[in-house]
Amino acid sequence: MDPSVLAWALAQPAGSRAAALAAAYTGGTTRVSFEGRTVEYRSLDELGRALAMLRGAENSAARRPSVTLARFSRERTG
Repeated sequence: MDPSVLAWALAQPAGSRAAALAAAYTGGTTRVSFEGRTVEYRSLDELGRALAMLRGAENSAARRPSVTLARFSRERTG
């Protein structure tokens, strides 16, 4: 697992899905409970991929489109 993904997940508020996944991953278990639900992952690798997807979704939602304007002229000055 990418250490930056795990660090991000551990920094999330307690009780969030990412924090629950990170706690399970660091504890070596594949059963995760959050928001009254329990999910069993097939492996720690699958759990790590779920964490990476959560982080990717959050990062893409946080990005805003950027706009660049350019202006050209054929007129000569001087």
